[in-house]
Amino acid sequence: MTVLKTERLTLRPLHPGDTRAYAAMRYHPEVAKWLSPAQGAPLEAARAAIERYAQSWRDRGYGPWAIVHDGRLIGHAGLNFVPEFGETEVLWSLHPDAWGHGFATEAGRAALDFGFRTLGIALIFAVTRPGNRASQEVMKRLGLAYRMNVVYRDIDSVWFDIDRLNWLEQSP
Repeated sequence: MTVLKTERLTLRPLHPGDTRAYAAMRYHPEVAKWLSPAQGAPLEAARAAIERYAQSWRDRGYGPWAIVHDGRLIGHAGLNFVPEFGETEVLWSLHPDAWGHGFATEAGRAALDFGFRTLGIALIFAVTRPGNRASQEVMKRLGLAYRMNVVYRDIDSVWFDIDRLNWLEQSP
């Protein structure tokens, strides 16, 4: 499983020891309002998500990472294959204490670069609720462009994407 280092962050696969910190981030009310609802209690849902991500790393060679800053898990970001679309998404979520510092953009950029340069993925998308302007601004900063509205996990969403050629042209 790949570990990446950026200027300020370590992106590493989540592990069972992250369960409490991950649940505190992912199911924080200000984060959870933008994401699919938890299936079960937060600790159980976090444990299940960490196992799904580990399975993705085993099956595909990629998945979401823990975002670690100054030794603390502040969120997750990475790549996730979405079978219902047959494509790979770039995703991120951060604890509200970490909002507004550019961490989502930094982690998203590393994930996209890994997906396009290392894995050779042809297209990567991102989705969010229409009202999540902050995530849409991150998508735009990363070079993704709005394409369409979609329903994703029963949630009305906006779809942004970028293809490998455009990524390589904008990120030499």
